[in-house]
Amino acid sequence: MMTVSDKTPVLIVDDDPSMRAALHQWLGLAGFETIEVPDGDTAMRYVRSDFPGCVVSDVMLKGEDGVSLMARIAAVDADIPVILITGHGDVPMAVDAMRCGAYDFVEKPFDPDKIEDLVRKACEKRMLVMENRFLSRRLEEEGSLEKRLIGNSPVMRALRERVMHFAGTDASVLITGETGTGKEVVAQALHEFGNRKNAPFVAINAAALPEAMVEAELFGHEAGAFTGADKTRIGRIEAANGGVLFLDEIVSMPIPLQPKLLRVLQEKKVDRLGGRKPIPVDFRVISAANIEPREAVASKALREDLLFRLNTIEIAIPPLRERGSDSLLLFDTFVNRFAVQYGVAASDVSARDEVFLQSYDWPGNIRELRNAAERFVLNAGVVRQPLEVLVIGGKSGASQSTTGSLKDLMDSYERSVIANALRRHEGSIAKVMQELGVPRRTLNEKMVRLKLSRPQVKIE
Repeated sequence: MMTVSDKTPVLIVDDDPSMRAALHQWLGLAGFETIEVPDGDTAMRYVRSDFPGCVVSDVMLKGEDGVSLMARIAAVDADIPVILITGHGDVPMAVDAMRCGAYDFVEKPFDPDKIEDLVRKACEKRMLVMENRFLSRRLEEEGSLEKRLIGNSPVMRALRERVMHFAGTDASVLITGETGTGKEVVAQALHEFGNRKNAPFVAINAAALPEAMVEAELFGHEAGAFTGADKTRIGRIEAANGGVLFLDEIVSMPIPLQPKLLRVLQEKKVDRLGGRKPIPVDFRVISAANIEPREAVASKALREDLLFRLNTIEIAIPPLRERGSDSLLLFDTFVNRFAVQYGVAASDVSARDEVFLQSYDWPGNIRELRNAAERFVLNAGVVRQPLEVLVIGGKSGASQSTTGSLKDLMDSYERSVIANALRRHEGSIAKVMQELGVPRRTLNEKMVRLKLSRPQVKIE
């Protein structure tokens, strides 16, 4: 919870210099940061919806009274507490102001301890309002993020939490994960929930650019820089100025260009080809790799100093096979989207299809699952085929049989889930219990019933 501290500002509005000085001294000794102004117009320069403190104003100001100033403050943010200081004859006005929303008033002459106590309570109230607003925005953003990064598995909940936590920073982020796991979706979420959301998001796939054109695409060029360069063109880095530069497949960037990129990241300046002077740029860099970046460094595909510049924060996206029943949720979401797109009724998923969805390894991850959902929708109007056939062509590619009674199907699925968990955790029963959320006795009983033991599971 936020607390009142020496960084909490108090805006003092009074046309009497001696009163401003006295309030500055009393509240400063109490640990507040004071801002003293002589009139309402000057005060309004400091009043914003994110102002974290309170206002202390004299009721009678030159050219304006404290009540009208309070109305101007309320027009910006009605939750900013305003404490009014009154002379003896101004008490009725102050009482009316209380009815109109003033936090409180204090009559001259007043005890400094009393004004300190009022200010502290007003600032605590303001901090509570600001905290509630922050939490409300966070909940709204998290709800929106759930629609982008779909899944209820623990690993996906942890991923969303990390994305929300790091979105508000400008630190470099390296996203790792297998092909098809959604690295660009995560990069876009970091941008759209971050401080640069209204600025450009420029994506570059280093693996897709012709090697001869990579330098010109990244850094831009001046007219006449090379044959065919008939006019000046800004590069992708310059186009990302103020926003986010997303470097996908970063390990595919040609080695000769990596020192130049490193220099741009360090100096925040870009040199166009044929240019005479560097151009300042301000951007956040987010990169992605589908192989372990340290392996890329070891194989000389990625410079180590560039990696250190890119991975201030590292976010790993889990493969679909490690996300439990998320495959069902994702498949259902994609099926409904494609049904709307193609104007057909969404078909129900059979028990056999559900078993396949959760037991198949999905080497292509979400991209492969999305393709399967599209084929499932388009094939709904012809002879119904099991999802397994649509995905692997009827070959023996599933991790277990997908035929038989419901009990056989469920046993087969349960056996696959436990076996995969044992394989992932190298036979650690404790870690499997934690992942699957089952007590040891239940897990042991299931392993006995399904004729499954650690020695039977190939530990890779």
